[in-house]
Amino acid sequence: MLYAIKPMYSMTQNIAISERTLGELLPDTLTHSLCIHIDKGTEVWVVTGMLVQYLESVTDSVIVRDGEEPIGIIGGKEIIENLLKNPTSSLFYDTKVEDIMEPNPIRISKKTKYKDLMQHWKERGRAYAVLPNEWGFYSAISAKKILEIGMRCKTNISITDLPKKQPITFKKGATFGSVIKSMFENKTRKILLENSNKYLNDRLIIEAISEKMKHLKETDDFLNESVDIVNLEEARVVLDDLTINEISAMMQDMEHPYVIYKDWIVTPWDICNVLLSEDITKYTVK
Repeated sequence: MLYAIKPMYSMTQNIAISERTLGELLPDTLTHSLCIHIDKGTEVWVVTGMLVQYLESVTDSVIVRDGEEPIGIIGGKEIIENLLKNPTSSLFYDTKVEDIMEPNPIRISKKTKYKDLMQHWKERGRAYAVLPNEWGFYSAISAKKILEIGMRCKTNISITDLPKKQPITFKKGATFGSVIKSMFENKTRKILLENSNKYLNDRLIIEAISEKMKHLKETDDFLNESVDIVNLEEARVVLDDLTINEISAMMQDMEHPYVIYKDWIVTPWDICNVLLSEDITKYTVK
């Protein structure tokens, strides 16, 4: 008996990456990043330790579950935003995760096109979605996960083809209140220390609150406290105008991806946006 051999699917056809489905783009690894979850009814202080570990990773946020059902998301935004409203330890010890979560996580499938995922993310203002997996629960898709797509593209588009962004900075001695407000006003998770490549972000603020400030038990004036207590991290400075696949591969290997090249600042979200280009059509499926 002769069996028909199914031909390999070519990804070199003149179809933009943005028109491809996630299942086509990541056939082997789409569901590999399992959602990290916490149960409804848990106090907020518990989730802060989880966020310190997972923010900016492939999972990035924590799913709130009611039984087996994902009902909401908690990321850095929910903690930082609520600190402006309630900058006291009661936020962590007298508040449940469902009280501050963003409800109704974005749900996608393997058949979701990349451009539609990006549309969802832009409408929600958050690069995070969940999809059912083969193990009976959900996997997470975040901006860092999209770096896997960027790595496989074949394009001459490079860092200098990306839009330049004015760096948002703070000075030594700045207060938590001023830094957090600047993050929201400028819609950024990272803010650079003036005249340096050191930065502060939601993860580092939450880490300082959890590990150094005992969830604000020992301060009555958090928003006016100096951010100098936070251990800053450094963005990676590169000397070459890397292509999209090169910079994606570099950031994929970084625990907390953030790159500076001359006057360009590059994050995973920049890669997410450039992959919407109709000029990016060639792609390698491993």
